[in-house]
Amino acid sequence: MNLNKTVSSLMTSEVITLSPNDKLQAAKDVFESHSIHHIPVMDNDQLVGMLSKTDFLYFMPQIDPESNEKYRTSIRLKNYTIEEAMMKGIIAVRPDATLKAALEIFSENLFHALPVVENGVLKGILTTHDILFRLLHPQKNAIA
Repeated sequence: MNLNKTVSSLMTSEVITLSPNDKLQAAKDVFESHSIHHIPVMDNDQLVGMLSKTDFLYFMPQIDPESNEKYRTSIRLKNYTIEEAMMKGIIAVRPDATLKAALEIFSENLFHALPVVENGVLKGILTTHDILFRLLHPQKNAIA
C-alpha cells in the first residue's frame, strides 16, 4: 500500500449520518441494517460528533433477556438522543491528507474512524477497517 496516496483514494464516500436530535432507536436501526460501526453526526450540515457502535453499546447496558427489566432498553432507545451518546470534539482529515497522516492519527488515539471533511462539508469516512481490508486485499475495492 502506498502511504503517500490520499485519504480520498480509500475513504467511503457514501456515508450514513444522523442528527444529534435523532433518538437512539435510529442508531440501533442503522447499526443493525448496515455493516458499519461509525456514524457521523451532522447538525445543519456541520459535523458535530461521531457515534460508534461501541459508544452506543456502552450507553445501552445489556439487560438479561430473562429479566423483567427489558422495558428499560426500549425506554432508552425511544427517549435518549444521539447527542447524549456521541463523541464530541472529534478529529477530521481533509480528502487530500495522506494515508500515512491518517495512520499516525489512528496510532496516537483510541478511535477507529476519521470523518473526511473539506471546507466544512463531510466528504466521506475512513476507518481502520478500510485500511486493513486494502492491505489484505490490494486488488479489491474497499467495502462501503
